[in-house]
Amino acid sequence: MNKKLKSYYRQFHPIVWVLLSGTVLARGSAFATLPFLAIYLSRNLDLHPVLIGLTIGISPLAGVIGGFLGGHLSDRFGRKPVMIGSLFSMSLIYLGFMIAETPVWFIILNALNGLAGSFFEPSGQALIADLTEKSKRMRAFSLRYTAINIGASVGPLLGAYLAVVSAKSAFMVTGIMYFIYVLIFAGMIKKYNVGNPVSKGAAKVTIASSLRIVGKDKALLYLVLGSIIINFGYSQIESNVPQHLESSLANGVFVYSVMLSINAVMVVILQMPISHFAERFKTMQVMMAGAVFLSVGMLTFGFVSGWYTGILAILFVTIGEILIFPSSSYLVDQLATDELRGTYFGAAQFRKLGHFIGPIVGGFLLKEAGGTVLFSVIAVAVLGSILFFVQGNKVFVKTSPAIVKN
Repeated sequence: MNKKLKSYYRQFHPIVWVLLSGTVLARGSAFATLPFLAIYLSRNLDLHPVLIGLTIGISPLAGVIGGFLGGHLSDRFGRKPVMIGSLFSMSLIYLGFMIAETPVWFIILNALNGLAGSFFEPSGQALIADLTEKSKRMRAFSLRYTAINIGASVGPLLGAYLAVVSAKSAFMVTGIMYFIYVLIFAGMIKKYNVGNPVSKGAAKVTIASSLRIVGKDKALLYLVLGSIIINFGYSQIESNVPQHLESSLANGVFVYSVMLSINAVMVVILQMPISHFAERFKTMQVMMAGAVFLSVGMLTFGFVSGWYTGILAILFVTIGEILIFPSSSYLVDQLATDELRGTYFGAAQFRKLGHFIGPIVGGFLLKEAGGTVLFSVIAVAVLGSILFFVQGNKVFVKTSPAIVKN
């Protein structure tokens, strides 16, 4: 048994394990705060749903702006300075949430949170790919997504408790966790001397030339466009689903907390078996199937009347995200060259436009038309992503048949 564990551990670089462990720590504490931000703003500041949507949506909008730049800088100057700087910034930002009192400050801080996160995410994914054999990268990305959801399985329950005891203490805990993460990560990356520029050639690639190279990649374009729609739908989970449940169910906040934890636990349990089964199919086809499951889950949210329908809705959503999100990271890695890997992962951050538009449009529909109409519209929109995945699959077949056979 010990030999099997050692063998499993050795298949990835120690820094990869640090990133996975840090993801559990940091995302767990973040999930104790951000999913409840909409409720906090509604209860404590009595904001209109559209303004709440703007406050939440400003983070992924900033991520769109910063993602490409952060990925490019990590290619040019190395993963190390970009990742350490962004982690330290996130620690300060969450401590800032703790003392914020006005809507303006929440908007500014959440924008900075999105910006710092967008620098870290593409650089972190690129570093995982840098340090992992090609044959094991899909497994690494699946483990990363599992790590996110291990944190997410504990975070919402902690957040629900802290929301009752002291809502602001959740922000403090998250800030401290990110600070611990950056200290450990900085020490380990110094020990193994990794995270430096990929090559001298990478440093010569300007941001303008990177934009031209990435802009010509039609497969990436279709992937990003389809992912924008997927994120448009998925963003409702953190913005309008909690508001809808709070207004339609007597114990809506508790139901929402349990649903988030069920979602995360299910991802941890089902991620590897579903991913193993999905390997039999083309990657874009897997994402199409995921869009169908996500659409059905969104539609079900519009008719939630209690525990059973709520769990059914989150079941469909969970299977959808398991099929979509790790596959998306895997495709970006396959499209990218070694010198522009961070840039490609940064360009993929444009999918966060969906996370910006979703809460605002959803907030308007929730206020003006109600939850059933909102989630019916979202379900139809998510199905529309399949059109882009179909076109993306055609490009893959024409340009690189080996990719789609994986």
